Amino acid sequence: YGPKSSEGYGCVGSITTIVATAVFLVWAYVPESWLHSIGISYYPSRYWALAVPTYTIMAIVLALGFYIGLNFMSTPPPTSLNTMFDEFSREPLAFMLSPGGEDQPIEPISDIGIHKINHFMFNDEMKKKKKAKK
Repeated sequence: YGPKSSEGYGCVGSITTIVATAVFLVWAYVPESWLHSIGISYYPSRYWALAVPTYTIMAIVLALGFYIGLNFMSTPPPTSLNTMFDEFSREPLAFMLSPGGEDQPIEPISDIGIHKINHFMFNDEMKKKKKAKK
């Protein structure tokens, strides 16, 4: 019933992140004379205080750009029939209703045809618009 290891790792990770951020900000913004006065004389060049975040942000932007580009390249164009049908498409099978009785079997799973989608989406709307005009 004690604390879970994931909670401990989360706490340690949070504290480590806060300490690392504080050390980075002290190194980046405190003048060198102050660092030397408290005995810190060996640290990286201040160039890296700007370079590392800049390179990181640019790497993220480029990775997102490549990811979006790969998605565009791997997606078929909107006019392609591959956007509606592929090797996993299932046509509705012939379904026999049992005579009599209220218990009917569940229809086999299949894709809804585009003609049914268009009928549901547009024919009902057209009927409503015609009724509204009258």
